[in-house]
Amino acid sequence: MTSQPSLAKPDSTPPQPGDPQSGGSDTGDGLKAGLKNRHLSMIAIGGVIGAGLFVGSSSGIAAAGPAILISYALVGAMVVLVMRMLGEMAAARPTSGSFSTYADQALGRWAGFSIGWLYWFFWVVVLAVEATAGAVILNGWIPAVPQWGWALIVMVVLTATNLVSVGSYGEFEFWFAGIKVVAIGAFVAIGLLAVFGVLPGSDNPGAGFAHLTDAGGFMPKGAGAILTGVLMVVFSFMGSEIVTLAAGESEDPQRAVTKATNSVIWRIGVFYLGSIFVVITLLPWNHKSITEDGSYVAALNSIGIPHAGQVMNVIVLTAVLSCLNSGLYTASRMAFSLGQRGDAPKAFARTNARGVPQAAILGSVVFGFVAVWFNYQWKDTVFDFLLNSSGAVALFVWLIISFTQLRMRGIILREEPEKLVVKMWLFPYLTWVTIAMISFVLVYMLTDEAGRKQVLLSLLAAAFVVVFSLVREKFGRRADDDTAEERAGA
Repeated sequence: MTSQPSLAKPDSTPPQPGDPQSGGSDTGDGLKAGLKNRHLSMIAIGGVIGAGLFVGSSSGIAAAGPAILISYALVGAMVVLVMRMLGEMAAARPTSGSFSTYADQALGRWAGFSIGWLYWFFWVVVLAVEATAGAVILNGWIPAVPQWGWALIVMVVLTATNLVSVGSYGEFEFWFAGIKVVAIGAFVAIGLLAVFGVLPGSDNPGAGFAHLTDAGGFMPKGAGAILTGVLMVVFSFMGSEIVTLAAGESEDPQRAVTKATNSVIWRIGVFYLGSIFVVITLLPWNHKSITEDGSYVAALNSIGIPHAGQVMNVIVLTAVLSCLNSGLYTASRMAFSLGQRGDAPKAFARTNARGVPQAAILGSVVFGFVAVWFNYQWKDTVFDFLLNSSGAVALFVWLIISFTQLRMRGIILREEPEKLVVKMWLFPYLTWVTIAMISFVLVYMLTDEAGRKQVLLSLLAAAFVVVFSLVREKFGRRADDDTAEERAGA
């Protein structure tokens, strides 16, 4: 039986809070513990609400009808299980590298290197997607500024906030996420009142649960459409794991991770299932306004909310800016962690006097700018390739988290059992169930034309990174051996 790797590393005892080398508010690796509890709480809550929920839900409803609720529930359950596994590891060993660091320790250097760079790649491509989405909305309001100009402006502004301090990122994200949370909460509350016909002044008569079955039944497209819906909604959940990266820069990371992990069920239940339930009970699933105006705008219009389209544009813009802000933060912290482990340029592991990994932020945003340029210059070729080759990375990340947790549980129990404050339920059975669920989704994507392209190109990107890491490790080991022989000979 192969012995499990140790978490401990030579001469790597982390400085304790208050030690001279830690500076009290230093996290021990150069980063500053500048995120407050309210920042972490809102990052955890808002992390599961992406622009994809507002923009992409109408396509899922059109594809599966009311049964899209089952699609959201299945993906939501998968995310809850993945977050539970990640929470177990992050509560025991909070770090800015999160699952990449754990994969490095539990599965091998190749795993941490590969999933770290793939995750970084995913988020810098997201920067371009979200910057363009935000630019479209802003250009509609102020057409005098071209779309590319707006994309440049939002990227520069949010880069500046991330460069100031981690607290600056946290403050911006607190308000961005707060707006999303309040908006969705109000939508669910007002919508439910309208559904049951008790909202004063509502234009919607309220049909109760009738619209769940009155247009061809609950599964008008058949049970298979549920799986199609899964493929359409799965990527709108990406971002839940951000809080485990951010926790490394908080004053009480273990408490923050534990709280975020325990609350993920109700967050997904309210924000995803709750809001979609409101949409499909206010209107028949095949109502033309859902696809023409968007699901949330259609629901607001049915109630009689004035200027529903513009209201939703403000909310979507907030979600876009939130995603941009968090995407840049996440990419830079992953680059920082990779730099610390010698898997990225050493400059990425350096922090300035404010505890900000400046080079990691600038390196990430430069690629983001390049991706934005590709989106405007070669949208259907180069950028389409980038988009599809990062499309399945979310599922790869969740898969690696699952396999990593299988080994990390034993390592933590052996070396730091007192830190196992968050535990995966029914270990290892539910871990294997999660692995099976993620694998099934990946395989099922191969039966869908768009999904097949994403999986194959993402696998190509993953294979390239894995081979590069293995070759790099082999030659690095050989170089170390040669150096040792030269010293011995001397």
